[in-house]
Amino acid sequence: MKKNSSEKQNNSKIWGGRFLTSPNELMEEFNSSIQFDKRLYNQDIEGSIVHAEMLCKQKIISETDFKLIKSGLKKIKTEIYNNNFNFSIKLEDIHMNIENRLVDLIGDAGKKLHTARSRNDQVATDIKLWLRNRIDQIELDLKLLQKTLIEKSELYYDMLMPGYTHLQVAQPVTFGHHLLAYVEMIGRDRSRLIDCRKRLNESPLGSAALAGTSYPIDRDFVSHKLGFDKPTKNSMDAVSDRDFAVEFMSVSSLIAIHLSRLAEELVIWSSDRFNFVKLPESYTTGSSIMPQKRNPDAAELIRAKPGRIFGNLLSLMTVLKSLPMTYGKDMQEDKEPIFDTADTIEMCIMNMEGMIKGLEPISNNMIDALQKGFPTATDLADYLVINLEIPFRDAHHLTGKIILLAEEENCTLESLSLKDIQKIIPAADYKILEILKIQNSVSSRNSYGGTAPKNVLKAAKEAKQRFLKD
Repeated sequence: MKKNSSEKQNNSKIWGGRFLTSPNELMEEFNSSIQFDKRLYNQDIEGSIVHAEMLCKQKIISETDFKLIKSGLKKIKTEIYNNNFNFSIKLEDIHMNIENRLVDLIGDAGKKLHTARSRNDQVATDIKLWLRNRIDQIELDLKLLQKTLIEKSELYYDMLMPGYTHLQVAQPVTFGHHLLAYVEMIGRDRSRLIDCRKRLNESPLGSAALAGTSYPIDRDFVSHKLGFDKPTKNSMDAVSDRDFAVEFMSVSSLIAIHLSRLAEELVIWSSDRFNFVKLPESYTTGSSIMPQKRNPDAAELIRAKPGRIFGNLLSLMTVLKSLPMTYGKDMQEDKEPIFDTADTIEMCIMNMEGMIKGLEPISNNMIDALQKGFPTATDLADYLVINLEIPFRDAHHLTGKIILLAEEENCTLESLSLKDIQKIIPAADYKILEILKIQNSVSSRNSYGGTAPKNVLKAAKEAKQRFLKD
């Protein structure tokens, strides 16, 4: 009786005919992916409807069966959407949960859905469909962030601030120019996402378990209906490929790096020591004990998230490393890193856009910081080279002496008199005083890609054309 009971229980599973005993309960839980792959339900149903339509077109199943399958799958989609669907770990994954429910709804016609396909090509298709949609959304989110940065750069195209190297004042730049640097980074991120999407947009469906199928299927029909550019060329590669997921996570890692760099600057700029910007209150939090605090938590979280995304990338690469052809259960570990990466990077982008939109720069504090850092020292050295024909190394040395003089006098370079300067550079004239003015320094940086305000306005306009025209 025990044997018959076990057979009956296993025969209720889609793959149970081969087995005489039930899985260990712990193994059943360990083996199940429904806890996380239920997120693929929409893509699974979409792919199944198109697969069934192709089977009908090819006369592999009847039109009556196709209509039953399609109506049943649509009903299941509504049930899941309305939280009226009972997901079971005993049915392992989203594919078997949906198929089992389909059989409950329409009977034997539901058992014909899986003709000429395997869960191997099915899951690869589902993930590609899901990730394709998320890439499209993330790319749009990045475009919105670019738009916000460009608008801010136009608003503050001539606002002076220190440009830093080694986190020390180096040369004066404009706030708008600084923001446009991130527009360029994000532009590269968007182009990488577009490239990634293009490479993943091949349909695995019809590859079956690994060797293709003997049924007279039409893979081109399925590929076209699902919005893919073409079917995959090799059935073994199709079911084992997760390059597209690794590439997505690699691109996301670079996006996270860029966002983290900007987040770090927002943390620094909003600190009491700098006080260059005021972050919007809606993206800061208070302290449980110190009433005066306004902490840049959103920026700090964005700064930290790359570690999580890098970890997801390393996790999947480690899973794929040394896997023999074609599919192994190891590959079930692909979904959670993909899902988490997409969720995390999108949350980072949206929060960053919100912070930048509500950001208020504090110009006076930026100017004060500039005055303390001798930011026109390079301009002075260049002036000595061009106008007094002093070799650059000697000009560098003389400029250093003038900076020492300013430090001794506890004043800015702009505050030095011509007599002070002539003590070190006798040939200097009144023109040198104009060179030492910060505003003149910024305006002179008019080379292509430079920080001169007129350049910034032109660059912002050009960035709109490149990145926002669609």
